[in-house]
Amino acid sequence: MYGNAADRPERQRRYPTDMTDTEWAAIRPLLPVPGWMHGRGGRPEGYCHRAILDAVRYLVDNGIKWRAMPADFPPWDRVYAFFRRWRENALIKEFHDRLRARVREKLGRDAEPTAGVIDSQSIKADAVVGADSRGFDGGKLVNGRKRHVVVDTLGLLLGVMVTPADVGDRTAAQVLLAQVADAHHRLALVWADGGYTGSLVEHCLATFALVLAIVKRSDDRCGFVVLPKRWIVERLFAHLMQSRRLVRDFERRTTSAEAMVYWSMTLLMTRRLARPHPQRG
Repeated sequence: MYGNAADRPERQRRYPTDMTDTEWAAIRPLLPVPGWMHGRGGRPEGYCHRAILDAVRYLVDNGIKWRAMPADFPPWDRVYAFFRRWRENALIKEFHDRLRARVREKLGRDAEPTAGVIDSQSIKADAVVGADSRGFDGGKLVNGRKRHVVVDTLGLLLGVMVTPADVGDRTAAQVLLAQVADAHHRLALVWADGGYTGSLVEHCLATFALVLAIVKRSDDRCGFVVLPKRWIVERLFAHLMQSRRLVRDFERRTTSAEAMVYWSMTLLMTRRLARPHPQRG
């Protein structure tokens, strides 16, 4: 039986999403420690965390069904039980936030950001998504859900909230910015597009002591224009679209949809941590 972070040297790396030894060495100290290792009850887990993590990464990146998990991974129901436990106990967010802090420090930044960017992305929903958590975005002509995200200036995720697609950006931003401001006390400035104008600017300043700076597109410019700071969050959306599980929303629960976004970002950050340190001139 293999417990929380035991190594299985007999397992070979078979898929591009499998962690390398360098990645595993970097993230192993950051894994949340289960209660049984601290004597708080519960049974040791029957599968190595490395194998379980590789299985979830494979599912997120390749967009397969849970029951289609390859046979060389642990059984799909054990992998899903792990995913569900990490989702319900916010362990995936804890793991993600530790990775983000480590990546920022590796790049010479403080672990806690002082500025960010907010935006939303409308995604079509699969048939399994119920009517209570889906809507129609009239602007994007999308029937599904909307991902509201806040990223730092490196494009790393600070917070995500999934809503029906008909929920307005300003309405969702009040809730999401409250969560992000509570978790990141040094955050003082957030850039946003024209969809976040109005009373939200005054609300953020009065309630969270947070400056919401609106970056608008000039009316006299034609075609594609790269706008200052807003391209940072668009880069995150581009990364999410590389994870096939996120191209369409297949999750019955919005909490599962949010967890999938965090898992996708962990793939990005573990690879960055495994890179050699950039050489300075």
